[in-house]
Amino acid sequence: MNAPPIEPGRPVVFRGGTVLTMDDRGTVLDGADVLVLGERIEAVGPGLPVPEGTAEIDASGGIVMPGMVDTHRHMWQTAMRGYGADWTLTQYFVWYYLEWGKEFRPEDIRTGNRLAAIEAVDAGVTTTVDWSHGLRTPDHAEAAVEALRSIPARFVLAYGNIHGAPWEWATAPELRAFAERHFSGGDDMLGLQLAFDVTGDPAFPERAAFEVARDLDVPVTTHAGVWGATNDDGVRLMHEAGFATPRTVYVHAASLTADSYHRIAATGGSVSVSTESEQSAGQGYPPTWALRSHGIPVSLSTDTSVWWSGDLFSAMRSTLGADRAREHMAAHARKETVTHCHLRADQVVAWATRGGARALGLDDRIGSLRPGLKADVVLVKNDASPVMFPLVNPYGHLVFQAQRGDVHTVLVNGRVLKHDHRLVGVDLAAARREAAATVEHLRGRLGEDAWRQGMNPETAAPEILDNPYTYTDFRTSATHGG
Repeated sequence: MNAPPIEPGRPVVFRGGTVLTMDDRGTVLDGADVLVLGERIEAVGPGLPVPEGTAEIDASGGIVMPGMVDTHRHMWQTAMRGYGADWTLTQYFVWYYLEWGKEFRPEDIRTGNRLAAIEAVDAGVTTTVDWSHGLRTPDHAEAAVEALRSIPARFVLAYGNIHGAPWEWATAPELRAFAERHFSGGDDMLGLQLAFDVTGDPAFPERAAFEVARDLDVPVTTHAGVWGATNDDGVRLMHEAGFATPRTVYVHAASLTADSYHRIAATGGSVSVSTESEQSAGQGYPPTWALRSHGIPVSLSTDTSVWWSGDLFSAMRSTLGADRAREHMAAHARKETVTHCHLRADQVVAWATRGGARALGLDDRIGSLRPGLKADVVLVKNDASPVMFPLVNPYGHLVFQAQRGDVHTVLVNGRVLKHDHRLVGVDLAAARREAAATVEHLRGRLGEDAWRQGMNPETAAPEILDNPYTYTDFRTSATHGG
């Protein structure tokens, strides 16, 4: 029998859990409580006194942790879940950049965003960056915001348009009006970034988009170090022009040299690693081993459900595995043996929580369980699962054992969005109908043969090997010999 809903505004206390505070000391409290009053965490510790009428959630045998933070997810593509399971990155570029990406209507952006937002909450991801590079028109952008506002979780809209030049759409008056309309109130439930890539063209036409971001006082997030698309030249141009800052988030950064890593480290930037994507699609080897050696902050992301899972449990697991695999392979090449793991489970959990908060400039509000911070809290507990006991090493359990079905309760900004393994206030039937309508629209536009061929590709168009950007003729020998 399901637990009754917990009314918005009612105090909530998690009782007797293993609490991962993710504070500066990495404090772990056994058999402890977390008390939430309103939007904030009131107290953390054992045996907390609580106000009368507080809803008590039994966290014994479970893990209480900060909400996870995904710093790069193309939410608009979610209705095509699994469609590109056998794609390479080139085939993704062909499908979205060259052939069919323009077929997404505003309502399809809305559908994908809403479904992705629901999916994120269900998996304990309380903050998600919507890397929204399908915003071809103002109506598409409005639809994206409408969807994000419809789910009371925390989001950052990374505004982009893969079918237009950044120096054109970013400087258009419509973007400034959009930003003033939706982001002028300082609402920490919905933030704004600009999302575009830097090709490495020595003329640096992207300068104009960076200048708009600086004028609007919003960060830039950019796909950097993506094999065949972006490289060291882009990072160098950003750095030399003064646009590489501590607020810049470099996505993937998987095929860069030490020169770029030094520039990113020196300017305080961070990297969003999407390990499932990098190890499957071909951006380059997941770069956490290089980022660690250069002291570059890391956050985790899921990229797109067109291929991969939309939860950070999978991201943590694949990231730890990829980092360790490379370390072992490098040692074997030297005829050596790795005797101690250098990347640890607790570090990967930190990347999935506080690392994301820091990347978004929200470390003073979310990412750890400290009194006074916003109450983005997740309970991982599943009494019906033989995999959720015994709970010996909570970090190892989260990384290697737990999954989205083990997420028991999710609070965002103090509001219960999932409880007793069930989403609260979400119309899944409506989301299902909307997703079916988007799929029907796309299949109709492509035709059945093209739809099936796209899902079962054999070859990719050779003209995009140098870069996928239709708005520029720039090619470089640093990618595939333009």
